[in-house]
Amino acid sequence: MFKKLTVRHGDDGITILDFLAAQGNTSKNKAKGLLDTRNVLVNRRRIWMARHELHCGDTVEFPSISVQPEVRKKINLLYRDDFYLAADKPAGILSDGPDSVEQILAGQLGIPSIAAVHRLDRDTSGCLLLASNEESLSKMIPLFRHFEVIKTYEAIVAGRIHQPETAIKTPIDGRPALTQVRRIVSNDRASHVQLRIDTGRTHQIRIHMQSVRHPVLGDRQYGTGVPLDEVTMEIPRQMLHACGIEFEHPLTGKRIRIRSNPPADFRKCLEILGLI
Repeated sequence: MFKKLTVRHGDDGITILDFLAAQGNTSKNKAKGLLDTRNVLVNRRRIWMARHELHCGDTVEFPSISVQPEVRKKINLLYRDDFYLAADKPAGILSDGPDSVEQILAGQLGIPSIAAVHRLDRDTSGCLLLASNEESLSKMIPLFRHFEVIKTYEAIVAGRIHQPETAIKTPIDGRPALTQVRRIVSNDRASHVQLRIDTGRTHQIRIHMQSVRHPVLGDRQYGTGVPLDEVTMEIPRQMLHACGIEFEHPLTGKRIRIRSNPPADFRKCLEILGLI
């Protein structure tokens, strides 16, 4: 059985080796072995060079050995129509690939063609937009590619943020990136902020907040280098929540606004840190 995936805007420029390793939830050695079988197709062309670069909108097909996971819990929906649905993604689960929101919803709703339009990191919770079929997916991708989808997040970050609003414009991997930050509540230990990303680079918020020395609390990859107290060091996952997504529906023309409230662990963290 072949798995078919579409490259999202945040993975533009990624190598086929890195893409297969991430999507297959496997090692690069195993991904290289898959390429060596010459059973990987990019836009219906057979590809076996590990350094081949992928671009937004490319379709990648490769043999899938994964099985449909048993649905252990229900994924709540924030929005659904005939073409798209928005899941309230829990932290600790992948957006797509094996054992993901995508696969769980396919079983839960009986729609095997469901595909995530974009990704949230495993430990990020909140709004995840999915397409019901390949045609709907193809209509939505250009909106992400041209930055016509408004994505807002809430985060708890280290330290006091003094400015009510600021913009971070540091390029990521040589490409333009813009994160707009609005302070909600702040104290000497931490700050509760709302963020809007007008570009969609991989790990954009986490990289940008680390660059201004206010890393997302609980971020084990980008959160180093800033002194934290005992409480903030014990936060179990990165405190980043996708609270909203807004776009013009490509098939109906309606303006769609979807909202997700922060989960219990996020709210508890706010309480412990005196941010509510």
